[in-house]
Amino acid sequence: MSAARDMLCDTARAVFTGASDIAPVEEAGFALLLIPEAEGGFGGDWGDVDAVLQIAGVTVPDLPVAELILADADDRLRAAATVSLMAGAMGQALALSIEHVNMRQQFGRLLGKFQAVQQSLAVMACEVRAVEAAAAALAARLDAVGRDPSAADFEIAAAKLRANRAVGVVTAVAHQVHGAIGFTEEYDLHRVTIPLMRWRGAHGNDAHWAQILGRQAAGLGGRGLWEAITARGA
Repeated sequence: MSAARDMLCDTARAVFTGASDIAPVEEAGFALLLIPEAEGGFGGDWGDVDAVLQIAGVTVPDLPVAELILADADDRLRAAATVSLMAGAMGQALALSIEHVNMRQQFGRLLGKFQAVQQSLAVMACEVRAVEAAAAALAARLDAVGRDPSAADFEIAAAKLRANRAVGVVTAVAHQVHGAIGFTEEYDLHRVTIPLMRWRGAHGNDAHWAQILGRQAAGLGGRGLWEAITARGA
């Protein structure tokens, strides 16, 4: 992470923590994140947006931070932003789950010592890391294509579908290992799992993005799909 992005993330954490409405976020200038420096903005890229929105997905999942940053963006880019929010929220659900099983005891043993719990958390961790990777790859592609987000349609569809499909596993495992406490108002888990269920259907559900991705893959054909994917990583 660059020094500038590191500082940006520190600022985001400071501003978002305890914010009850969007006013402090507006005052901090996050609406200028993608505006070029020559036009008076921050001059950030999609990697910066991804980093900021992952923090927002943890600290202020109910505030319209993505809408503020992407004020004039189309639904395609809003879907991309939602992937970053989801990645952040899933990472927090995993962190809370690991912390809980390493503190809570059952039958005289820490929950985290039971093999079944370890296996469930391993599956959950794989889902979370896959979504984080999808969000990072999507941000890199959006930065590469510049002002033509349609050139990132494949990555947007793949990332949103991957994030959508991960929601069921992540929320189920998180609440299973927490038990009843995960649903209480006093505990933080529901603050990220409830938005995750909402974001799953935002800007296109599983079927919507699967159809878009499937049509693109079918149109390219086997060899064409491989060539297109490898060309993106070159």
